[in-house]
Amino acid sequence: MRVPREPRAIVSLVPSVTETLFELGLGDRLVGVTDWCVHPADGVARLPRVRGTKNPDVEAIAALGPDLVLANLEENRAADVARLRERGIAVWVDYPRTVDEAVAQVRWLAGLGASATDAARVIDPIVRAVAAADASRAGAAPVRGFVAVWKDPWMTLSADTYAHDLLARAGIENAFAGAEGRYPRVAIEAVAEADPEVVLLPDEPFRFVPRDAQDLASGPLSGTRAARAGAIRVVDGTLVFWHGPRMAAALDLLTSIAVGARR
Repeated sequence: MRVPREPRAIVSLVPSVTETLFELGLGDRLVGVTDWCVHPADGVARLPRVRGTKNPDVEAIAALGPDLVLANLEENRAADVARLRERGIAVWVDYPRTVDEAVAQVRWLAGLGASATDAARVIDPIVRAVAAADASRAGAAPVRGFVAVWKDPWMTLSADTYAHDLLARAGIENAFAGAEGRYPRVAIEAVAEADPEVVLLPDEPFRFVPRDAQDLASGPLSGTRAARAGAIRVVDGTLVFWHGPRMAAALDLLTSIAVGARR
């Protein structure tokens, strides 16, 4: 199904895409978003909600009359995409798994009708941050890191994820890159054995808080290089997992963490 060149009525089923559209000056094209689309708060407050990313209300979406629905292969279910397409609705499904693919996604979204000025305002800082991260990483040894995705059970991420590539571009080597599955379970004892230099606890999807960092540093990970260096920390989960305009800040943060761990 063809995607309209400049759609006028868009439903976004991806929180990061919703934010990107607003940043590109295309927020006025949105006619519906999910319950998880929370940024920008003032922009999404006026928009109809179509339930969650995993259980969108297909009938409600159809009633909004969109000429384009934006979805993501990981966040949205194939069955829901199929049901929308059966109603004759154009659905674009994206799946960026690397930094370069995520930059390409922003460029594609800009092509839906963003002005050259708005596109440059969003894309240029990301491109500069990627270049700075690459320069910082050049010739430097990677920093071994562990990123928690969930607790009880502990889960992390493998090489088949956007977050893994983001970390790698910043100079952080994913300790469980070779694990089976995209978000494998991992025993906390295995994390201790991997002896990471950096441990990152994103505050989403699991809401890690500073107490979690303190408990790990004084408990099961107390013998790791990360604990000894005070490098077990809670970070903004949207910087680790969201594509779009947050990529520049994400690379700046993760690169600074990597540089700090090398000192």
